Amino acid sequence: MVLLELTSLDLSDLPMDAFKAHLRLGTGFDDADIQDQVLESYIRAAMAAIEARIGKMLITRQVVWEITRWTGSDCQALPVAPINAIETVVLTDRMGTQSVIEETAYRLERDAQRPRMRAAGGALPVIPQGGTARITFNAGFGPGWLDVPPDLREAVFLLAAHYYENRRDQNGSGGLMPFGVMALLDAHRTIRLFGAA
Repeated sequence: MVLLELTSLDLSDLPMDAFKAHLRLGTGFDDADIQDQVLESYIRAAMAAIEARIGKMLITRQVVWEITRWTGSDCQALPVAPINAIETVVLTDRMGTQSVIEETAYRLERDAQRPRMRAAGGALPVIPQGGTARITFNAGFGPGWLDVPPDLREAVFLLAAHYYENRRDQNGSGGLMPFGVMALLDAHRTIRLFGAA
């Protein structure tokens, strides 16, 4: 199972000015942007940590997921949420021959916690023995920072500020996720009951 981002976030997609205001950094100085690279890295690190913790992508990106078998014959749970659209499903056999699955063979079952690709008919197309299925989809709350729910935006700022304030920590105590961030994330975490896919 491999999950790869095909598109990445540009600097213009990140809330740099809002984060500087959150940190109460001074403005109007000649060297006001001297820390921009450091701040950018902490925002990206905080977003990645939060996305991994809650299983959701904050700002929409295109993602490809490669698997070797379906979890169910008629339904496949997808690895992240929210998913806006499934773009393509491609089956590849062990010899490398590819076949694109028609969009009419499946549909996206939207879910805030665990979206699924469901067969339009009786079953999903069979993944060839020794082959793979590559599902390309768009995932995220929306294309911009303001599309992210307010509590998750605050969690990103709190965690990025925590990284910034503990950047010289040598004993590793600053690496733990603060309680305030965890409390904000609790409502967005995916909880699986009884082995559900």
